[in-house]
Amino acid sequence: MTPQTERLLERFLKYVRVHTTSDENSTTCPSTSRQLDLAQILRSELQKLGLEARLDEHGYVYATLPANLPNGHPACGKVPTIGFIAHMDTSPDAPGHDVKPQVHRNYDGTDIVLPGDPSQVIRVAETPPLKDQIGKDVITTDGTTLLGADDKAGIAEIMEAVERMTADPSLLHGQIRIAFTPDEEIGRGADRFDVSGFGAQAAYTLDGEVLGKIEKETFNAHAATLRIKGYNVHPGTAKDKMINSIYAAAEIIHRLPVDMRPETTEGREGYIHPRAIEGTVDSCTIHFLIRDHDIEESKRKIKLLEGIRDEVGKLLPKVAIELEVKESYLNMGTKVDENPRIVEIAMEACREIGVEPFLDVIRGGTDGARLSYMGLPTPNIFTGGFNYHSLREWASLQDMEKATQVVMRIAQLWVKEA
Repeated sequence: MTPQTERLLERFLKYVRVHTTSDENSTTCPSTSRQLDLAQILRSELQKLGLEARLDEHGYVYATLPANLPNGHPACGKVPTIGFIAHMDTSPDAPGHDVKPQVHRNYDGTDIVLPGDPSQVIRVAETPPLKDQIGKDVITTDGTTLLGADDKAGIAEIMEAVERMTADPSLLHGQIRIAFTPDEEIGRGADRFDVSGFGAQAAYTLDGEVLGKIEKETFNAHAATLRIKGYNVHPGTAKDKMINSIYAAAEIIHRLPVDMRPETTEGREGYIHPRAIEGTVDSCTIHFLIRDHDIEESKRKIKLLEGIRDEVGKLLPKVAIELEVKESYLNMGTKVDENPRIVEIAMEACREIGVEPFLDVIRGGTDGARLSYMGLPTPNIFTGGFNYHSLREWASLQDMEKATQVVMRIAQLWVKEA
């Protein structure tokens, strides 16, 4: 283990201990003030490394690593500004307070029982990537919280790469822009992102998982809300009066195709996901996620949901049903493909550090999806984290080290490209 890799580990452990869970019910930006605790740490660390860094009023951290090309270098003035981006918040899907990271040195290939709650076990049979970690160092929590590798692994990797580049002037690079965003987990990470001020021609999010995976496509994402209005009276006098919205909600859920569930789909297969339901006899609301990599298939799923609304409306004509659909983000592949070298360079960087890259689609979203449509093409790079949003989340230190090296190598390859 090199001192640099140990420093990467210490960074990561420091960051995951900072509580940064976002809150979708908040109307502020950032959605939780606790995210500013990490933002202030990162700004300070970047400034100590000699970078110009700022924390804006919305909780975004921006920094610039100036080009270090010597006078007369043939690439001077020709290297595009490249950005690296990660998000500071962690998912509300699992507790994120008082994280107690556990480092399992020289992992032996067996199931990992988490000490804070022995019922939480990372099982090899359920987690195939663990088989590739034998002899490596695996980081988990004690089983009572998530870990926060999503996306503090990405933050640690970018920060470590910046420190190594500032310490070694032989690592030639053009101008590098860094950004750490709030509220990505609740879909708002790009809401206040200053693309113009960021000034990069291309960027990379470090927000992926498996070693070597490069992702240039996301879902087309829509959020749908079905609002059902009934009529409540005392059940003892309900005959011919009560209109129970819960029955309508049950009919709607029952009609969703089994083969369009998240738990029955994979790869490029899309889904309709009823993620939350709330209500009473009088009124009920169902929140859906609609996802597909093909926009025409997304439209078909929206039409299907509209058809279910109409069908249940005819079945229960006294119930009022309204459907609202909003676009969340679109598949960034179209925008990234306008400059294929962005992804090609990431894959070349992997190969040059001894990692075999592979392209895959993201069955989720990243800041890069929206940023790509805001004029900043931004594919996604692996971080070495797994089981995101879960008490059984874990990360591989050696895979994180490789991601750090990929960041540095990407910066160098853009110099060669010029």
